Amino acid sequence: MRLLLAAPLLLAMPIAAIARPVTFRDALARAAHTAPLLRARALDLEARHSTASAAGRLPDPKLGISLDNFPVTGPPAGTFAGDSMTAQRIGISQDIPNLAKRHARIDRAEADAVAAEANGLSEARRVRVATALAWISLAYAERRFSAIDEVIASLRPLGIASQSGVVSGSARPAQTLDIQQVLATLEDRRSQAIADVGRARAALARWTGDGDVEVSGDMPQFTVDPVALRAELDHHPDLGVAGARTRQTEAEVTLARAEKRPDWGFDVAYQRRADRYGDMVSAGVTVSLPLFAKKRQDPMIAASLASVGAAMAEQEEMRRSLIADLESGLADHVLHHDQWMRARDTLLPLAQRRADLETASYSARRAGLLDVIQARSMLADLQLQTLDREAEVARDAARLVLTYGGDDR
Repeated sequence: MRLLLAAPLLLAMPIAAIARPVTFRDALARAAHTAPLLRARALDLEARHSTASAAGRLPDPKLGISLDNFPVTGPPAGTFAGDSMTAQRIGISQDIPNLAKRHARIDRAEADAVAAEANGLSEARRVRVATALAWISLAYAERRFSAIDEVIASLRPLGIASQSGVVSGSARPAQTLDIQQVLATLEDRRSQAIADVGRARAALARWTGDGDVEVSGDMPQFTVDPVALRAELDHHPDLGVAGARTRQTEAEVTLARAEKRPDWGFDVAYQRRADRYGDMVSAGVTVSLPLFAKKRQDPMIAASLASVGAAMAEQEEMRRSLIADLESGLADHVLHHDQWMRARDTLLPLAQRRADLETASYSARRAGLLDVIQARSMLADLQLQTLDREAEVARDAARLVLTYGGDDR
């Protein structure tokens, strides 16, 4: 029971006491080295390179051992030396796919490796963006928690003043409820802020692997240059993934066309017979005959060509989607930045001036305590709202620059 009662305090402790500091750059570096998704992509790339090194090789030769023409009826039945055709046979055969097919298999394996590398780059950028947003969210969640504590501390004297006013007769008893309601609302926000810190820390731990951290160092500064971001769009990793997929389907077309060319093979065998007959050697060559291409190879070629068309359409869809997302993100950034500037430069100073004027009027007995409480409550709301708008602008800038900018950022 004591542990349950102390749970809110335990939740608040990691905000300042237990957590270890981590800077923005440190968080990105940890995620780049420890994120399981990036490890998975690296192993997948390693697997594709290993596969590519084996592509185009000849199939393994086959060893054949048999007993040929052993009689089971007639006078020589059941005897090895009773018939001149009976022989123990051992031989080796080798299938040799046509050269075009082997080259096509190499191209397909190399295309798979390129696709794996493109997927790794795309995933690395996603991890980088997610880590950056998690760090920024945690930073502002911690700042919001501290700001709420400061607001609560600044409003508590009003509760004492309201009680003193009731005693002196300058305030009505009901006015003490106003400040209590404001403080209770702020306590709710404080609880929400504790939960926000916990969620943001959990999100950051997903990428860095360390759940006991708090942000440290300066907030990252990103310059959003729409022209530069649009110029970098053609180099976006997701477009690279789509392009690699197109290359894979083109390799499939080449491989399907190579199926129309004949394969061949050879075999060599040594046949041992009874001593009085003598041993023999056999050799032969086999050639496949793709005589029914219209029903076998041509439909597969048509299917592969359709896959190329689909991959190219998906690549164009990806390009358009990236353009739309970038333009939408730029518009949101301008909106959020304007709202933040308006709150910081206009609304917040006005609320501060109003709170100061109401406080001065209350001191001169030209305003009531309720007027002061309302002004201070509005100021507190705008302080928190301004911080939230600043956080939104910071997340927008990080998302845009890290998602659409170059990898050197």
